[in-house]
Amino acid sequence: MDQRLTALRAANATANVSSSQFYESFWMQAAKGDDQLRQRVKFALSEIFVTSFTGASQSPRGLASYYDMLGRDAFGNFRTLLQDVTYHPAMGLYLTYMGNQKEDAKTGRNPDENYAREVMQLMTIGLWELNTDGTRKTDMTGNPIPTYSTEDVKGLAKVFTGLSWYSPTPNNSTFWGGSKNVEAYTTPMIMYNSAHSTSAKAFLGSTIYATTVADGNGEVSKALDTLYNHPNVGPFLCRQLIQRLVTSNPTAPYIKRCAQTFNNNGSSVRGDMGAVIKAILIDSEARTVSTDASYGKLREPVVRLGNWMRSFDAASDSGNWLITSTSSQSQLNQSPLTSPSVFNFFRPGYVPANTIIGNKGKAAPELQITDEVSVAAYVNTMQTTIEKGIGSSSDVKAAYSKELALANDPVALVNRIDLLLGVRMSATLRARITDAVTGIAIPAAGAAQDTIDTAKLNRVRLAILLTMASPDYIAQR
Repeated sequence: MDQRLTALRAANATANVSSSQFYESFWMQAAKGDDQLRQRVKFALSEIFVTSFTGASQSPRGLASYYDMLGRDAFGNFRTLLQDVTYHPAMGLYLTYMGNQKEDAKTGRNPDENYAREVMQLMTIGLWELNTDGTRKTDMTGNPIPTYSTEDVKGLAKVFTGLSWYSPTPNNSTFWGGSKNVEAYTTPMIMYNSAHSTSAKAFLGSTIYATTVADGNGEVSKALDTLYNHPNVGPFLCRQLIQRLVTSNPTAPYIKRCAQTFNNNGSSVRGDMGAVIKAILIDSEARTVSTDASYGKLREPVVRLGNWMRSFDAASDSGNWLITSTSSQSQLNQSPLTSPSVFNFFRPGYVPANTIIGNKGKAAPELQITDEVSVAAYVNTMQTTIEKGIGSSSDVKAAYSKELALANDPVALVNRIDLLLGVRMSATLRARITDAVTGIAIPAAGAAQDTIDTAKLNRVRLAILLTMASPDYIAQR
């Protein structure tokens, strides 16, 4: 993104980047990055540790820095990830604890509780105490046990007081964003101990005693250690990562195996994200074709578009991947880092009402952003994309050279597309698409070459569109 800024300023010295350049960078990495698993996990983490362009006062470079941080930490240790998320200015702005001040009895001011609540509820331990397999623990009367109380939120909120803008020479003015350093949006927040609470703090069974000398960073470290070591973190995090990568309704044994890896990677290390991702992806439940009709997940719209780009070697005419937001309901109804709230585009426990899967009590998170309008818009968007390209002046497009070589053989063409897109088509779907492709006649030898080429291209485009519009593709199994 900074390279793009340099290029823009070469043409206009006062130019600046916007969300558009973030999206361009995202799609370039999604299509051409040589670290696709990291890219995929990074996107999954962005839907758990949510920040968004919809938040007030966000900086495009700041959010790009935040997204890069998620990628950098994707295979590291969860404790490092939790620390980096907590200190990043993009999160400080989004969950309003940037410039969070200690309590003041005279004015009645209390610390902002936003991050304290959401870091527990959405990012680490969830609402209910869990067994290692992700099932809820219950009390003697059979009721689920809450993980935290209002008092825990209040205690933790005091820990997160004093964090604000980075400055090499911090003072009261820089605490409020005055004389802001050029890298303040991309550099971790710093602790201003003068604004940090020195009163006693109790949360999740931990106590920090009152003191006369503030040690804000030390207290944040203790709080993050407490969250990191909570027994809920493994099953809570693993369930959501499995949902993002494999299936919406993982079994309890699947969650347990992955949570055990989080708790101990085999070398007595807790929180090894690389080991956790490996455990999720090579688990027998992830690698075995299931006969359960509710197994699998809907592919998110952003993932589908990225799948098309990589499968068919899409390229950018300009080299800048000029795709802006695709959040409109007339497009994909989703863009990276553009969630409407801290609760992501969809809730991990969303159960669609009045559906077969909903009547079984099964979750289908991605269906929360799926309706008649979004389904039609997706098909229309992909039809245009497959035929003409996507982005400004259809900047990103595919040539389909390898597919065109198979256009005379509809069976081979459909088999290749099935393989590239990871569909595992049913015999019925395969036959229908093959018949539809065969229905486009290729002129006999002697006809004008451009007519022959057009017919072949139409076969390829139709095969891809019908595949990507099919339930077999949209439901990853």
